[in-house]
Amino acid sequence: MSDPSPVRPAVPVLDVWCELQCPDCRGALDDLRALRARYGDRLELRLRHFPLEKHKHSFAAAQAAEEALEQGRGWEFVEAVLGRVEELDRAGEPFLVEIASELGLDAEEFDTALIDGRHILIVDADQAEGKAIGVSGTPTYVIDGERLDGGKSQDGLRERIEQIADRLLAEQ
Repeated sequence: MSDPSPVRPAVPVLDVWCELQCPDCRGALDDLRALRARYGDRLELRLRHFPLEKHKHSFAAAQAAEEALEQGRGWEFVEAVLGRVEELDRAGEPFLVEIASELGLDAEEFDTALIDGRHILIVDADQAEGKAIGVSGTPTYVIDGERLDGGKSQDGLRERIEQIADRLLAEQ
């Protein structure tokens, strides 16, 4: 007979709904760095894509982030792009390939991934799931079923995430 209780992941998961052309997401980087520093591998930060139509390069940036994840440097890529949002606004896709090259990633493979669209389904699925759970802007965080909207304000969000993560870790 199977156990009807829900299965908890091995570590708490923080879904980070992000858009790489979003200045508010850039503002959230310090909180994300602090969470990674505090919890290390005891909290999984999972990048989720929510490209906004008002930013014309956000969909390509989300695909590029997936390629960076595939090449093992996802968060580094995300931080590099968010740190230079204005350049992405101006230069578009060539800037994404340039960042990949700067990070020592296979830039040619990046270019190919953006052309062949191999990561489109992941980005589309994230965006659809985000809409289904009420994500309307970025950054938005979901941990243990609680949605926290960072697009309005980051104030207090890291503390709330830490409270939930600490509780989940204590329950393990």
